[in-house]
Amino acid sequence: MLDFIINPFAGGKNGKKMKKVIDLLKARLLERNQEGVFHYTERPHHATELTKSLIEGGATTIVVVGGDGSLHEVINGFSNFDKTAMGIIPCGTGNDFASALNLPFDPVKALDLILDGDAKYTDFMQMPTVRGLNIIGMGMDVEVLRRYESLKRKTKFGYTKCLIDTLFKFKCINFDADLDDDKQNYDSFIACIANGHRYGGGLRICPVADPTDKSLDMVAVGNMGKLALIGAFMNLKSGKILKHKKVVHKTCKRIKIDVPTPYTVNVDGELYDDIPFEIQIVSDKLRIYRP
Repeated sequence: MLDFIINPFAGGKNGKKMKKVIDLLKARLLERNQEGVFHYTERPHHATELTKSLIEGGATTIVVVGGDGSLHEVINGFSNFDKTAMGIIPCGTGNDFASALNLPFDPVKALDLILDGDAKYTDFMQMPTVRGLNIIGMGMDVEVLRRYESLKRKTKFGYTKCLIDTLFKFKCINFDADLDDDKQNYDSFIACIANGHRYGGGLRICPVADPTDKSLDMVAVGNMGKLALIGAFMNLKSGKILKHKKVVHKTCKRIKIDVPTPYTVNVDGELYDDIPFEIQIVSDKLRIYRP
């Protein structure tokens, strides 16, 4: 049996989009003679609570119906990895991690993949206090998210506008990074640790990142002038950011970042203040239905 965890307002439009998705899923389950129970989130972090409760009750497949925010909450409630797998029906605004897994965005096709396919090992990122699936970062992307959260209507265009507004106002941060015992100092607009390859609804911050390769990708965008920033932004939009001369890209299994001032960390689009910025890749533990 499948247990569906649903954010009823994922994808916007006051829940109208999600209602259509749910109707399609119920019809498909009936066609396939499959059982499913639908659990709806009612408040922030409710998906984490539901996941913990369902797994403790013996659930074998948790299907996330929503976007990256819902996935983030669910992975932070996950346990009993040997007996419980995750399915994903991408229905959010961005669906960035679903893109990294090459999942179908059609809800019926995504459900069929879960019903007919195999759950395969997929990497996730473990911090001392929280888990991440897609992107963990600090710097300019945090300010972009703060601006984005203030918008009444959250769209991909709105995120891009917030990014452009932030480009010309944000000042670099200085930090020390220890990657597998290789210590370096950086003066950077962004410190991004990637498991997936994009965020913000399609911005390819690290096109080579792969959530099945058992490694982390660090991207640091170095200090540069305003005109150079415009060029870097164009590289980001076209998926060529790693080719910019001011961008550093490294791979590792573990990273620790030290910042001398109070800071905020972006974990899959959720903001956390002053948590320990230590990340390690976890492989061969979480199973997700994917091609």
